[in-house]
Amino acid sequence: MAKLILSMDGLVLKEIPLNKERMSIGRKAHNDIQIENMAISGEHAAVVTILNDSFLEDLNSTNGTLVNGQAVRKHFLKDGDVIELGKYKMKYLAGGETVGESSDYRGRDFHAESSPFSVTAGGNPINGPAGISTPNLPAATIRLLSGSNAGRELQIVKTLTTLGKPGTQVAVITRRPQGYFLTHAEGKTSPSVNGHPIELEAHKLIDRDVIEIAGVKMEFFFKG
Repeated sequence: MAKLILSMDGLVLKEIPLNKERMSIGRKAHNDIQIENMAISGEHAAVVTILNDSFLEDLNSTNGTLVNGQAVRKHFLKDGDVIELGKYKMKYLAGGETVGESSDYRGRDFHAESSPFSVTAGGNPINGPAGISTPNLPAATIRLLSGSNAGRELQIVKTLTTLGKPGTQVAVITRRPQGYFLTHAEGKTSPSVNGHPIELEAHKLIDRDVIEIAGVKMEFFFKG
């Protein structure tokens, strides 16, 4: 399991396993990782972990977030990356598993090129080499119902499918042995399923769910 090593001035303060899909970091008590320091915003940043991949998002903090000395808004985390929040540092360790080798986002910012709405498939095909065997999982498709690409269909054959408008709202669909799951990845508000915002944890999708992300509606359905 991946983890963060929290330190200040070279002194290790805490080891934090990334055992939730979304872990918030900030000064306020409700955060998963609370750092009581005035240089840290109330809700400063978040780490989202999907399968073996983790990425960091700065939540419009006052003093910003650095990774390896560079200011970032969204950053795909690699083993050994050092996150800096004020005087505090958190070293990202991938653990026993190699993080990110199956992802198209490895080694670059998660933030994609600006576009009205983007759809990106990342990772290896599920039943291909280094994929996850899901022999009983039906094939699924996303059909855009609104926006300039209305009618476009995308079959979900990759581990990760990213949907949305970078800088506004982004969500990720992951294909797992248990089914297809939607996770909020970026933005102040969560995407909705059938008119209801999803929670912070991954939301399992069912046939004919209507998803809305960044103002664009789309239908999730099984083909076959």
